[in-house]
Amino acid sequence: MIDKLKQLSKETVVYGISTVVGRFLNFVLVPFYSNIFNPADMGVMANLYAYMAIFNIVFIYGMDSAYLKMGSLKESNGSTRVFTTSYMTILLSTAVFSILLFLSKPWLGISVSADPAVVAKYEHLISFSINILALDALTVLPFIYLRLQNKAMTFSKIRVINILINIGMNFILVLGFKMGVEAVFISNLIASGYSFLALMPYVYENLSTDYDFSLLKRILKFGLPFLPAGMAAMLMQVIDKPIVERLTNLDTLGIYNANYKLGIFMMLFVSMFQFAWQPFFLKHASDDNARQLFARVFTYFTIAGSIIVVFLSLFIEDITAIGFGGVHFLGEAYWGGRNIIPVILLGYLFYGFYVNFNASFYIKEKSIPIPVLLGAGAVVNVGLNFLLIPLMGIMGAALATLGSYVVISGFFFWYGRKLFEIDYEFRKIFSILGLITVVFIIYYSFISGQEVSFFIKLLIALGFVVSIIFTGALSLREIKVMKDMITGFTGRFRSK
Repeated sequence: MIDKLKQLSKETVVYGISTVVGRFLNFVLVPFYSNIFNPADMGVMANLYAYMAIFNIVFIYGMDSAYLKMGSLKESNGSTRVFTTSYMTILLSTAVFSILLFLSKPWLGISVSADPAVVAKYEHLISFSINILALDALTVLPFIYLRLQNKAMTFSKIRVINILINIGMNFILVLGFKMGVEAVFISNLIASGYSFLALMPYVYENLSTDYDFSLLKRILKFGLPFLPAGMAAMLMQVIDKPIVERLTNLDTLGIYNANYKLGIFMMLFVSMFQFAWQPFFLKHASDDNARQLFARVFTYFTIAGSIIVVFLSLFIEDITAIGFGGVHFLGEAYWGGRNIIPVILLGYLFYGFYVNFNASFYIKEKSIPIPVLLGAGAVVNVGLNFLLIPLMGIMGAALATLGSYVVISGFFFWYGRKLFEIDYEFRKIFSILGLITVVFIIYYSFISGQEVSFFIKLLIALGFVVSIIFTGALSLREIKVMKDMITGFTGRFRSK
């Protein structure tokens, strides 16, 4: 079991290189944008990217999940049939969707703002957005192919270069050419174009004339339920943006979105884990000790994730205030929304729980219940946003996000155990959640918005870690195992 956990930790960190750098784009550009663009411009960007995320689900319509499943089957090993059938289908549908969106441009102004004057000013950004959607859709399956072939370093290299291009073009176009928010979309388009070209050799070597309509039916049968499922999941991540803008204004949305992005500190960890977790559980689902193995993975995930949540929550105000010459990690105009960041961090922890529990559905090929469960979470999200934003402002939107992730993690845990029961270590998990609750009470009662010394915050954070050990959630032996896993990977990675 230890060897398998070491392999998971290794792939988590390798994929995490590109994911961390990818999410670091948010860390670099959020302070950059927040010190240059006004909140209204940030609000326009937030709205457009929210709608792009929704349309991205339509462009893929579950083909990513289907290809991940079908491509991992033993009978598919070395075969180009699955890739050819999947990719050619995506290529055709992407062309159709892109044409339809370009024809619908006059009606897509709602993705910018409800204000006609704002729409007229930023309407040209819609064309950039459609092209980005098309290029990104055509890179999804090749990236999954690299994961299935355990080409983690190649995967990471392409992702990292994409990110560096994006960041570099942002600085060049904004600072050098004095462009406005259109620079953000042009930079994204150029970076997406690079990824498309870099992945073409892998597409070419796997394409053949072996297009299989009977296989397509199987692929679509498994994948299409992920369209409403993916839509529901994405709505939980982005629907709050247009709702905040409609119930408040673009300035408030800009402040909310800038602080929300800093919550992605936690999403870094979840994304790293997810990239390695999906191939891992599919590979080991038939092992004799699979249930115990997956339970241990969940415990380790919860421990690591909770430590990230607690440390970042306690020190987030110190982090955002870092700066010099009047330039800060987060522009001062956005500081009024910093109190939502711990809530977003905790929401992403529960999103990670959902990622863990989702394994049962993949293992048993039960995709039909997924859209129903995620749809319920999306309804909760929308309902809580409309209920809480008028009462609590952007904190209401943050709590709506947390609430929806708690709901879907609960639903997926409940239904997933019917499909593939895993013996989770409940006492340890609830002990950790209880400790997080204590830290949050301390934060919002005595720390948020107050002048509390760095040393006091550090004592609270270290006390949390020590408490995990004393409650038995993490034994000294497990600490040694986790240390050996990290050390072992670090040594192998450095040798490369």
